[in-house]
Amino acid sequence: MSKIPFTKMHGCGNDYIYVNAMQHPIADPQTAAMAWSDRHKGIGSDGLVLIDRSPVPEADFAMRIFNADGSEAMMCGNASRCIGKYLYEKAITGKTEIRLLTLSGVRTLQLHLTASRVETVTVDMGEPVLEDQSLFVASRNVDRGTFVSMGNPHYVIFTGDIEQVGEAGRILEHHPAFPQRCNIEFARVEPGGSIRTRVWERGSGITMACGTGACATAVAACLTERADRESDIVMDGGTLHIEWRESDNHVYMTGPAEFVFDGEVYAP
Repeated sequence: MSKIPFTKMHGCGNDYIYVNAMQHPIADPQTAAMAWSDRHKGIGSDGLVLIDRSPVPEADFAMRIFNADGSEAMMCGNASRCIGKYLYEKAITGKTEIRLLTLSGVRTLQLHLTASRVETVTVDMGEPVLEDQSLFVASRNVDRGTFVSMGNPHYVIFTGDIEQVGEAGRILEHHPAFPQRCNIEFARVEPGGSIRTRVWERGSGITMACGTGACATAVAACLTERADRESDIVMDGGTLHIEWRESDNHVYMTGPAEFVFDGEVYAP
């Protein structure tokens, strides 16, 4: 049985297993994601991220991301930042601006260095796609939310009760209004202007943070006149700074990325 080298990383507590697929291709990433993500019988994570060569000249590298339930995600902002740090600090690239191919298109990573270490990464998350919906779930009214796609679908609900994330998030992920399922954010604007947000991630459940979810929350806050075009999104695992830039309509996310440990795991 072969062993696969991996690196555990997190962005604001959103933790994934990273594998250099350029050297160690994974034949069955769906099964690997489910087995390795198990927090009792595996490594423990929110999913599996494969870093590979880009098949197109418009990008330097490519990523694939699989949730803890084995489903493949379109995009992950926290994972993108971690990939930037991984590629630079493991000397796979010397670039501080990296073009990363995702299933949602090419995303540009800008690495911010301190003494040759990547402290934070800014990701150009592209333009948001907007739609507004009102839902009725489980014989109770759910606060009206704002649908924002950041390459993957998010439904952002501003409410005083963000702790309903576990109960209501589980229901809303599978609501008929979202045939592809949906990521759900419960957000509250704090007195200082930051936005406290809790996330139910499609395919993973409650997570410590979600980069695309933070972007969606900031866009929804601006659209509903709860915030300006720049917001600090405070999630369970840390804070991300989001700017919805008026000049190009793109959303820019800045935040940390951290190594946890390296290891080897048996292929499933």
